[in-house]
Amino acid sequence: MQMRSPRFSWPSLALVLFLLPALASITLDRAASASPAQSVSFKDAASQAAEFIGYNRSIALNPDQTSLRDRALSSLAAPCCSKFSAATCCCPCNLAKSIWGLSNYLIVRQSAGEKQIQENVKRWLAFVNAQGFSGDVCDTAGGCGRTFARNGCGGMNENNLAAAR
Repeated sequence: MQMRSPRFSWPSLALVLFLLPALASITLDRAASASPAQSVSFKDAASQAAEFIGYNRSIALNPDQTSLRDRALSSLAAPCCSKFSAATCCCPCNLAKSIWGLSNYLIVRQSAGEKQIQENVKRWLAFVNAQGFSGDVCDTAGGCGRTFARNGCGGMNENNLAAAR
């Protein structure tokens, strides 16, 4: 009996070298997107607002990370001034800085993606103001100095945070 050596054709080899890795990549992407979003536990508005504001100052983002944060926050209206996105807001109020700092933390320390950032920011805003923000805080008298829970920006000065009074 004569043994035949296996014969590989170029199309078969191309299939193995190119198609299988592509299929593996798709499978890994689906598995990663199916994993539960990392989330931050919210317990105390005042102390965590101060913590997140600190992250805004201390966690530097590289250009790719900044782009990720801006993409994630651009689709969300600024809670205090809905004419702007959460990425820019109309001014660097304490509420905006807390959102930016939370986003920086999620990107750098938890390798969060766009959807995870959006979900956590929405949860943060619901935590600090269960009634929701009107979107016109900056246009109303005293809005910038009110607490988050009273539809305010929590102040403009990090050292005088009006998060939960």
